[in-house]
Amino acid sequence: MYAMVVTVDLDTARTDEAQQQLHEVTIPAVKAQEGFVRGAWLRSSDKSNGRGVLLFDTEEHAKATAAALAGQGQQSGGPVTVRNIETFEVVGEA
Repeated sequence: MYAMVVTVDLDTARTDEAQQQLHEVTIPAVKAQEGFVRGAWLRSSDKSNGRGVLLFDTEEHAKATAAALAGQGQQSGGPVTVRNIETFEVVGEA
């Protein structure tokens, strides 16, 4: 199994908009990706940044999703800015 870890910056003045975008756009789009297993989206206590930890069945599916997200570019003026996307092999779970 492989994990894609996404790091984002959040506009703290637009947390409601960012939350709506997450639930109405981001999560449904990720769930539709080939090989998606499960994911968790995390937000810091000051609401200024977040992480997504998304699990995929294969490295190829994780990297394809990462490339698709990176290829979309930044949404100009949006409440969320993607800072980094990395892919990792999952070597343990509890």
